[in-house]
Amino acid sequence: MTSIRKGQAPAKLDRQQFRLTFQRSFADPAFARVRDALAQVEQVAWESYEASRKAPQVRPAGPGFADPAYELSDEWRATHERLLQAERVQKDPATPTRLLLINGAARNDGTCPGEMSKSWRMTQWLRETLQADGQDVHILDLSRLTSEYDLHIHPCKGCVSTAMPLCHWPCSCYPNHAMRQTNDWMAEIYEEWVSAHGIIIVTPVYWYQAPSPLKLMIDRLVCADGGNPDPTTTHGKKAEEAKALELVGWPYPKHLAGRAYGLVVHGDVAGAESLRRNLSDWLEWMGLIPSGGQALLDRYVGYYESYAESHEGLDRATAFQEEVRNVGRAVAAAVRRIRAGQLHEGDEGLTPPRPK
Repeated sequence: MTSIRKGQAPAKLDRQQFRLTFQRSFADPAFARVRDALAQVEQVAWESYEASRKAPQVRPAGPGFADPAYELSDEWRATHERLLQAERVQKDPATPTRLLLINGAARNDGTCPGEMSKSWRMTQWLRETLQADGQDVHILDLSRLTSEYDLHIHPCKGCVSTAMPLCHWPCSCYPNHAMRQTNDWMAEIYEEWVSAHGIIIVTPVYWYQAPSPLKLMIDRLVCADGGNPDPTTTHGKKAEEAKALELVGWPYPKHLAGRAYGLVVHGDVAGAESLRRNLSDWLEWMGLIPSGGQALLDRYVGYYESYAESHEGLDRATAFQEEVRNVGRAVAAAVRRIRAGQLHEGDEGLTPPRPK
């Protein structure tokens, strides 16, 4: 058995530090009239933090789990059951084809930038094209993280690097009520991915990389690639048990494999090709199927031109607009072939000698 390495975690806040941290969220003078009520809430929050009450609502896991007596979080169980149902519907050949469009840009006109993103406009072109083709289209707009009250994608904690079975599917790191790490959007986002037959990501380049909302989602999808669907096998986050499971032999299940994908990556100076390649590598690692060369698009809009006129540059880029629509058409065609059993990867059925 490997050893568990310890010694990095900071000390917990003391009572006074906790009070100061808690109160920063209520600096608006308008909260002064409810100061006594806030003090009561703060005391309860302190007690939860001090006792590390991550999941305050639990009950025995019951049948179907390795340890039916283990106290499983009600919130995790609800997400788990929705994903099982979504997977059943997605795999039913009689259900309509469902395509998920993901807008990866962080900006929208409801917050500081004061203007919609170009990615949003491209997402709308895809929606119109696919709906005209009779597809069931759903949009995941990640810019809501910057403009919607108390909505979060909390960061991945890297459980997988301790041992793959410690990374639960869906993620059980959140919500963590003791740390006030709540209102985590990923429970809904997992369901959107599982429900989809095809996925198209539309994103700009931010400093040669994916925008932070998109990257947060990507990191939290690690549990979809090899994640453990039964937290009772590790009794929550027991590192020793997870390491023992992996060393015995872990199957690394690919929970999203077999879905088609497409990409639209755009920039104004540099980085579009490398980001498109990074996203393709990630999606194919998870077992998603590329929809052809025209479904993997990287382009520059307003190359080295002013930011102020970037939307006008997009207006003029009529060939690019049609290329974006072709991404949607290609993904829709790939999904039809996948669902008809006509599109297969060349490595289908091969067992990787080094799974991970």
